[in-house]
Amino acid sequence: MDAIRWALGALSGSGVPVSTRKAQQWVVRLEGAGLVERARPTYRDTSIVWATAAAIGRPAPNLFRQTIRHEVAVSAVSARYLAHGYTWQRDRKPVARLDHQADGVAIRNGEVELIEVELTPKTWQRYKMICENHSHRLAHDGVTRVAYFCTEDATRAVTRAADKYVFRTERPGLVAETVFDIRGQWVGPALDRPRPEVLPGASVLTELDGVDGQPAGGVTR
Repeated sequence: MDAIRWALGALSGSGVPVSTRKAQQWVVRLEGAGLVERARPTYRDTSIVWATAAAIGRPAPNLFRQTIRHEVAVSAVSARYLAHGYTWQRDRKPVARLDHQADGVAIRNGEVELIEVELTPKTWQRYKMICENHSHRLAHDGVTRVAYFCTEDATRAVTRAADKYVFRTERPGLVAETVFDIRGQWVGPALDRPRPEVLPGASVLTELDGVDGQPAGGVTR
């Protein structure tokens, strides 16, 4: 629900998350229309929401897959970037054996950030390869910043690896901060990416206001 609050804030143009209540109302609407489903696994305090096969043509996720905690954490980061006026896209696929694909790419006003979500530390061998790849892309591929969003242990590991393996002229371009707890839930400060301008309010919040009484026009319950 955390990521949905921020994503709806992005759609509204406000740059801030909508209330939990409004996000829940939005989910109820789309659930009633068969476009999303939700569940609350025992390992989380809040529900996980996903688009149905009717909405996107893909099967439901396995909520107990090893990578699901990471995927939910990536959605929490991407939604915050969207709310701050960035576009979000997948990184390009690796083009060689030692190439590395980041968890996402955030772009705004010509600035390109490679986004990494790190919930558990990797081996030093993996970090060496990844940091060398980041260093090359910072120097040659027009990447403005590599931003790691981590748990406390992972922040320390990433910082040590960057100090050791990222070339000194590119080292300031790789930053790591602790924002997640060990369950992959956001517990850190707000994303420090000031929005350059506030867009006019979109219709998302206006339509949500109609949930308490009659359905807002044009929305299928």
